Amino acid sequence: MSGALDGVLVVSVEQAVAAPYCTARLADAGARVIKIERPEGDFARGYDHHVRGESAYFVFLNRGKESVCLDFRQPEDLALLLRMIGRADVLIQNLAPGAAARAGFGAAQMRAVNPRLITVDISGYGDFGPYRERRAYDLLVQAESGLASITGSSHAPGRVGISATDIGTGMFAHAAILEALLARAATGQGRHIDVSLFSSMAEWMAIPLMSWEYDSYDWPRLGLTHPFIAPYGVYPTGDDVPILISIQNDKEWARLCAGVLDRPELASDPRFATNTARNAIRDETNAIVSAIFRRHTWDSVTAKLDAAQIAYARVSSLRDLANHPQVRRTTIATDKGEVSLPALAATINGAVQPLGKVPSLGEHTEKVRAEFG
Repeated sequence: MSGALDGVLVVSVEQAVAAPYCTARLADAGARVIKIERPEGDFARGYDHHVRGESAYFVFLNRGKESVCLDFRQPEDLALLLRMIGRADVLIQNLAPGAAARAGFGAAQMRAVNPRLITVDISGYGDFGPYRERRAYDLLVQAESGLASITGSSHAPGRVGISATDIGTGMFAHAAILEALLARAATGQGRHIDVSLFSSMAEWMAIPLMSWEYDSYDWPRLGLTHPFIAPYGVYPTGDDVPILISIQNDKEWARLCAGVLDRPELASDPRFATNTARNAIRDETNAIVSAIFRRHTWDSVTAKLDAAQIAYARVSSLRDLANHPQVRRTTIATDKGEVSLPALAATINGAVQPLGKVPSLGEHTEKVRAEFG
């Protein structure tokens, strides 16, 4: 199956997570992505050694790309990079603030030469404001944006366990590039895109922020529950399987009372009849649900939940996820063997998209030097 981005050339001077996630998605769609690495390589290659001796981060983020090692301080290498950019459709970089412009391939410089070029700068805090020169990483921005303040438990803020800031920023950049390609097809003109880790998380924080600004509601840290909805939380079974249920409306509550709790009268009890009432006495609500779930095994209570059409989930471990019947898998080729991982979230016409090989450091340097020499 041909890719939607076949024929699109992307040159990316990238490292770490945010920009590599974006370009991996472009490569998945058929774009040719030339990844420019420093001679010692993208430092994400050394984050860990969990996947056949290679970094899990690097394997996931760099499938389907070509790796070219360049040293911009060398005039010959800089000239090669400029020739590549001159033929590119998209230029992406996530170096330190101002580094690309100082090296001679800043977005304004490159678009002045090639107005069709789409340029993308990915940074910590963007191109405006007092923090624009500040370096940033995923966890730092989770803290700075307020995300950590609403994550964790009542005892302390917490980190979202994956690189949510980096991946979210890469997703925003990916979407903006697709929009720019569509716009260029109509106008013939490229555009400049600036995406920052902080702005990405600030957008995600819109609901808690508006709740505070317009109603002085200070979003609490509640762990695996919800500040507005009850019951919504983890209720262990008698055989110690943690089940998380979510009651989204009062009709669901009535079904839970009748079909699972065997207490249909609670649905009309004024103390519990509405979500607002239940949430106001959430501890009492949770105690009722917890006590009844403790009387059941996983098998018996999930049978009742299914029959009552109540949404629920097991609080899975990584071992559980590895064996989960709902995980659809694909593979990535590496120099050290094939790697299995979850398939891309979106299928096309029911088919799982294939993923390209993870390049070794500088695997394509000589080939690209010859092509663009």
